[in-house]
Amino acid sequence: MLLLTLSIPAFAIVKGWSEVLVFLVPVLIYQVIELVRFLRQAQLEMQQFIESVHYRDFSRYFDEKHAYSDLQVLRHGFNQINSTFKTISREKETQYHNLQKIIELVDTGMMSYNLESGEVVLINESLKKLLQVPFMKTVHALAARDKELYTEIQQLPPGETRIATAHTSHPERRTIKILLSATVFENDGSKYKLVAFQNINEALDETESKAWQKLLNVMTHEIMNSVAPISSLADTLKNRLQASTMQGISSHDIEDLEVGISTIKRRSEGLLRFAETYRNLNKITTLNLDTVYIKELFANLQRLMQPTLAQKNIRLIILLKDTDIALQADANLLDQVLINLLVNAIEAVKDASEPEITLSSYITPDRKTVIKVADNGAGMSKEVQEKIFIPFFSTKKQGSGIGLSLCKQIVMLHRGTIQVQSAEGEGTAFILRFG
Repeated sequence: MLLLTLSIPAFAIVKGWSEVLVFLVPVLIYQVIELVRFLRQAQLEMQQFIESVHYRDFSRYFDEKHAYSDLQVLRHGFNQINSTFKTISREKETQYHNLQKIIELVDTGMMSYNLESGEVVLINESLKKLLQVPFMKTVHALAARDKELYTEIQQLPPGETRIATAHTSHPERRTIKILLSATVFENDGSKYKLVAFQNINEALDETESKAWQKLLNVMTHEIMNSVAPISSLADTLKNRLQASTMQGISSHDIEDLEVGISTIKRRSEGLLRFAETYRNLNKITTLNLDTVYIKELFANLQRLMQPTLAQKNIRLIILLKDTDIALQADANLLDQVLINLLVNAIEAVKDASEPEITLSSYITPDRKTVIKVADNGAGMSKEVQEKIFIPFFSTKKQGSGIGLSLCKQIVMLHRGTIQVQSAEGEGTAFILRFG
């Protein structure tokens, strides 16, 4: 139409119709304005489409019906591209949400961070609960909470696994044995490290307990099979020697033989008692569960241990804000555990200027019942702490090494955990968790 409008003036001038030009000028101006408007509209819609792609807003729809015929083709193309991008985006979002749900459901803690900046791009709920951290912006923040674990993570090569110790942010600084594994991948030119944290504390405890039970079964079997005949033979020899005193053997020789054989018999009986004591570790296999109120448990312990505590001038402090705390347990076995821990605490504070032992109990945010036995005694080194629950190990000259091993087995039968926290010169605390 614009071409036709521009051709008419030439034809009108040839024919001598110059007055027609007066009517053609407004038409020409109108057509130019419409052309500019059309071009601007197409340019504007192109900019809108590019903007929607840039901001990933694929919900925008371009009206195809109420448009110029030339713009309809353009708008149809925009809508098709938007629809394709929307489908791709929806599929990616679905995959992302599925992956997030899977990561949140697994018991293994997961953390991914940028190797260059240390920025954490992924951390699941399992890891937050394991380390008791609500949020972690960079992996370097872990250095302030747990320097040893941070070092282990940084030094862990991709594709390898390593057992490490994690210290939670809880005021009690609970330690957990975890299995670390890592892999490194590249995305958009940046390298990331994905680290998996698997809690193996309970698995190690159970495996350790079963291993020691097998060892104790073998040892008690061998010791008793060897010692019982020796004791019987020594007793027989002693009786025969006493009967043969009339056959000319000197009384001096008989006395020496009797003393020697009596010594053999006495040591053999001691070994039998020793073996019987250690065999008790394997006898506790079932529990008589009942509702045990911590208030009553502490009161009974206080009455039982008060004479000893008073004699040694030791102060017993009981901290129990909630007097209704209770748990399902075998009362007799739980008493045995706490008595053993109190006896150890009494031994630990014997050289303290103001000896104190604290019994406390509370409920954790995750609804676990905690019983804590703490003292202000000499404390223990890290090496000793790693060995105190091993049967036969004892720091006391006359100790049997049975007490804490038995305590640990009883607590594990209650599906609980026992942990020691100590520092040389700062005292010791045994923490029992149930539930």
